[in-house]
Amino acid sequence: MRQIVLASTSPYRRQLLEQLQLPFIVTAPEFEERLDPGVAPALLVRHLALGKAQSLAEHYPDALIVGSDQVFADHRGRSIGKPGTMTAAVAQLQQMGGRTHTFFTGLALVDSRSGEVWSDCAEFSVTFRPLTDLQINNYLRREKPFDCAGSFKIEGLGIALMERMAGDDYNALIGLPLIKLVAMLEQAGVDILSGF
Repeated sequence: MRQIVLASTSPYRRQLLEQLQLPFIVTAPEFEERLDPGVAPALLVRHLALGKAQSLAEHYPDALIVGSDQVFADHRGRSIGKPGTMTAAVAQLQQMGGRTHTFFTGLALVDSRSGEVWSDCAEFSVTFRPLTDLQINNYLRREKPFDCAGSFKIEGLGIALMERMAGDDYNALIGLPLIKLVAMLEQAGVDILSGF
């Protein structure tokens, strides 16, 4: 079986890829992310995901390298990043309550041996319930999602913030669209359900 490399430092992406029960290694990409607010989110995340995967091709000359990146856009199309602090997280959730927002998750698979590349973007929208300041503060104290774009973890208590979700693959919300990745791996000759 070909070596699979996840070009990411995200523990969330690592956990998602583990669901496929494939042997893989994790390596930090050697790629500087530059967020250009003038670029459409779907194009931006595809570019960033591809850049991450391609940055490791020289180090792994016979591997399938997975790159992913994510942008969370508010109802006006503006990017929402990781809050980092309680104060920033409160402000984010106050602005997002009662509105629909979209996650754009870029995915790239690079075959470093052949040079073949697969790239795509998964969109997933979330509609937040109207939230009170008490609910926001209680949620943030309990979950501490300060390293997550949009200040919530959908795989945890963050589900309680939601009124509705829509998209093809909820894993895209967490950071790695597994349905699209399975299809890409199959095109690269890795059939997960047939024993590779």
